[in-house]
Amino acid sequence: MLNTSSFYPSPDALDNLFRGVPVWLPTHERRESNPAEFVMDVSENEREYLVRAEMPGLKKEEISITIDGNEVSISAEAKREKDAGSGDVVIRSERYFGKLQRAFTLGHEVDQTNALAKYTDGVLQLTLPKKAAAALKKLPVH
Repeated sequence: MLNTSSFYPSPDALDNLFRGVPVWLPTHERRESNPAEFVMDVSENEREYLVRAEMPGLKKEEISITIDGNEVSISAEAKREKDAGSGDVVIRSERYFGKLQRAFTLGHEVDQTNALAKYTDGVLQLTLPKKAAAALKKLPVH
């Protein structure tokens, strides 16, 4: 019997193939970075989780954060345009519109009433206190 498998290259496979080719050879135009994701760090201590997400170019009104138990979702609408000054001729214009979204699950439930979100200089900082665990109740057998 013949074993076969499918190959699905990533969208950047062609870019990686031609990386390092001399610049005098014609190459296809590089794409603007994909607005689909943003980078973030999640850390924890005994009381809370700390999240730092880099989301430059957004307004705080465009960012949405939802918490459901131990599941956290961060999303925003990205609308970036580069305008030319008066009298300038636009040779190339790169714009993108899209939804940025990341979701993750934490090890403990989050105390939503004491959670804090702060957005400064393109960095979103979340302080997510851990919800106190309910005391274990032992049920007597009758």
